[in-house]
Amino acid sequence: MTLGAIALLLFLILAVRLHAFLALLISSMALGLGVGMEPVKVIKSIQTGFGEALGFIAVVVALGAMIGRFLEHSGGGRVLADWLLSKFGKENAVWAVLVAAFMVGLPIFFEVGFIILVPLAWSLAKESKKSLLYYGLPMTAALTVTHAMVPPHPAPSAAASLLGADLGRTILYGALLSIPMAISGGILYGRWIANRLFIPVPEMATRVKEEKSAYPDPSVGLVILVLILPVLFIFASSVADIAKFSTGGALGFFGHPFTALLITALVAMYAFGVRRGLNRDALGKMATDSLAPIGTLLAIMGGGGAFKQIIVDSGVGPYAGKLLASSAISPLVVAYLVAAAMRMAQGSATVAIITAAGIVAPLVKGIPGYQPEMIVLALSAGGTILSHVNDAGFWIVNEYFGMTVPQTLQSWTTMKVITSLVGIAFILGAQALFF
Repeated sequence: MTLGAIALLLFLILAVRLHAFLALLISSMALGLGVGMEPVKVIKSIQTGFGEALGFIAVVVALGAMIGRFLEHSGGGRVLADWLLSKFGKENAVWAVLVAAFMVGLPIFFEVGFIILVPLAWSLAKESKKSLLYYGLPMTAALTVTHAMVPPHPAPSAAASLLGADLGRTILYGALLSIPMAISGGILYGRWIANRLFIPVPEMATRVKEEKSAYPDPSVGLVILVLILPVLFIFASSVADIAKFSTGGALGFFGHPFTALLITALVAMYAFGVRRGLNRDALGKMATDSLAPIGTLLAIMGGGGAFKQIIVDSGVGPYAGKLLASSAISPLVVAYLVAAAMRMAQGSATVAIITAAGIVAPLVKGIPGYQPEMIVLALSAGGTILSHVNDAGFWIVNEYFGMTVPQTLQSWTTMKVITSLVGIAFILGAQALFF
C-alpha cells in the first residue's frame, strides 16, 4: 500500500502536474484510508505531522533567508570573492572562485548566489580566454552542493527535522562533505571538460550591469563574521554539551539554532542594512521580501511531515523498518536511492529531499548503528543528482553560460552526477570507518 501511495504521489506530480504540496496531502490521505485508518485519525495524523515538521524548520529557514537577503543587498558576496581572488592570485583564481562560492552558498539560495557570482566567472573567462566552464563549474558546484547539503538551507534542514538529527552535527558533517563533492565536480571535472568543450562568454555578459551602491562596500572581515557566526554559536553549544561544561546551559541557549540564527539575522540587518542607510520601513520590507520565496517550500515541508506521520501511525513504517534492519541493505543506500529517484522524476532537489525524507524517516529511525545525521547526508546527496530539463537550475545555467541543451547536459548535468556519487561514496566510507 505504501508503494502504491508513493506511485500515486509521483503520478500526481509528474502526469497531473499537481503542486507537490497538494500531491503530498492527497497521497497521505489515500495511504491512511487505504490501510484502514479511521478517517478522523487520518486527519489528526496529517495535522500532527504537518505541525511537527514546521515547528522547528520554519524558524530556521525564515531566519536563514533573512540573513541571505541582507548579505545579497550589501554586495558582500562579491566583496568576499574579490578579496579571495586577490589572495589566491590569478594563477589560482579557480580555487578563489570555489571558496567564494562555498562561503556565499552557506546562507544564500543557489539562484541568488549564482546571480551574485556569475559576473566574476564571466570576467575571469574573458580575461584568461579560457572556456567559461573552467571558472563556471567550480562556482556552480560549490553553490549547488551547499544548497543541498548544509542547513539552514530548506532541504537538509527539513530532512534533519524529520529524522530527529542534531542540526549542529548536520551542519558540520554537511559542510565537510561538501568540500570533496565540490572539488570533484567543480575543479577536477571542470578542468577536464573545459579542455574539451570551449564555452565563450555569452553576449548577455555585456548587457548585465551591476548596480553600484552609494555606500562603501562592507569589509571582508564583517562578511566572513556574518557567514560563520551561526555555525560558531551552534558548534560551541555542541562542544559544551559533549564536554559537559558548567556553562553548557548558557551556551545551549545561545547555540540553539533559533538563537544563533536570530542573533546573526539582527547583526546582518544592522551591518548590511542600518549602516547602509536603510530606515525601519526599508528594513521591514526587505525582511518581508526575503520570506516570500520560502512560502511554497514551507508548505511542501509540512506536506512531507504529514506523509511521514501517516506512515508511522498506520504501522507501515515500523514494520518496514524492522525488515530493513534485518536485511543486508544499508539504510544509507535506501535513503540515497529514494531521494535520487524523486530528483530524477520531478526535478527540484529541495522537493526531492523533503519528500524522500518523509518516506524514509519512519523506515530508518532507530536502526542501530546509523546516526540520523548520516541518513540526512545520504538523502541530500541523492537529491542533488542528475539535474536535467525538468529542473529550473538547469535552465539558469544554460541561459547565463550561453550553452545549448546538449552542452548543458554534458557539463552541468554530468557535474551534478559526479558530485552526488562522490558524496555517497564518502558517506558510506565514513559510516564504515567511524560509526
